[in-house]
Amino acid sequence: MMTVSELESAVEQIKDQVIEWRRYLHRNPELSFQEEKTAQFVYDTLLSFGNLELSRPTKTSVMARLIGNRPGKVLAMRADMDALPITEENDFEFVSQNDGVMHACGHDGHTAMLLGAAKILSGLKEQLSGEVRFLFQHAEELFPGGAEEMVQAGVMDGVDLVIGTHLWAPMRYGKVGVIAGPMMAAPDTFYITVIGKGGHAALPHQTVDSIAIAAQVVTNLQHIVSRNTDPLDNLVLSVTQFVGGTTHNVIPGSVSICGTVRSFDQKLRESIPPLMERVIKGITDAHGATYDFQYVYGYRPVINDAEVAQLLQEVVQETLGEEWLEPMKPNMGGEDFSAYQQKAPGCFFYIGAGNEEKGIVYPHHHPRFTVDEASLEVGVKMFVNAARKILITS
Repeated sequence: MMTVSELESAVEQIKDQVIEWRRYLHRNPELSFQEEKTAQFVYDTLLSFGNLELSRPTKTSVMARLIGNRPGKVLAMRADMDALPITEENDFEFVSQNDGVMHACGHDGHTAMLLGAAKILSGLKEQLSGEVRFLFQHAEELFPGGAEEMVQAGVMDGVDLVIGTHLWAPMRYGKVGVIAGPMMAAPDTFYITVIGKGGHAALPHQTVDSIAIAAQVVTNLQHIVSRNTDPLDNLVLSVTQFVGGTTHNVIPGSVSICGTVRSFDQKLRESIPPLMERVIKGITDAHGATYDFQYVYGYRPVINDAEVAQLLQEVVQETLGEEWLEPMKPNMGGEDFSAYQQKAPGCFFYIGAGNEEKGIVYPHHHPRFTVDEASLEVGVKMFVNAARKILITS
């Protein structure tokens, strides 16, 4: 059996190639559900490794199966591939060549790391008991998300456990964060239209002022978190869009409001829409306005399986050392990795990618976001040694 040190040597040999893959992907980003060239690049790269059974579960996703010579567990590993509609402001040589599209969340690194793991593990077929299933997923950033489509296409059939990772800019490169239990929230979206009666701004008594009424709606929605739910519950309600009006002397007939609600608990999650509508209806009724309210449930929360989380914590300790295991709290971000966790026990973990000394300090989804490429080697090691621990046992 190949030792941990031998696998680390194998990672060392390909780390420059992993960086090249990441830079190619960064230079050529594609939006959610449009990742045709990205998927083809991933497919062609995997094909060059040998020993992998390749398929296209959807138009813009790729699955590779590495089936060992002996029976055993089926381990799925996932990386997302899509970029964001952001104009990049970085100035390095591999900056995005696709105007208005940017890898501003690290998915280019996720894809490169999983390609690196596939390259190494594809050479270990003879030692493998069971199967590694590499899932290169489209459309994580855009609901309803690519994970659900891939699950419906059967990529999780027969899978015993699933792991995935996210490069995490707020954490120093080299660190790995593993959380058991709730990790990322359910990201729901709401849309509100306050419908009043427009008119001249100098004659407000002849109008039903949608701006003033909508402003009260925004203010009072904050009471749901502060006064209508348990302070110990994890809940975020954020209004992120307020659109109305065309000029200085016209009171608009309507105002549009949009925002997000984040939660972990399903019962709490289901209680929020009626609470919101009660507030919206009460305020609009009081001022003679009407409203339209739509609430869209997004991805499920990411809830990590305790046993798989423990296994990954051991992988960190054995591969990198105890000091590189970072204690972390859950956060209210959302991730469609949760779709895979409905089919098999799974764990989603973080890999630190920030580095203040190099100026790598910008948050995810920022026009100057990037990652410390030293973090890519850590990701490859985590994937490879997780497979080694689970499937290469003798």
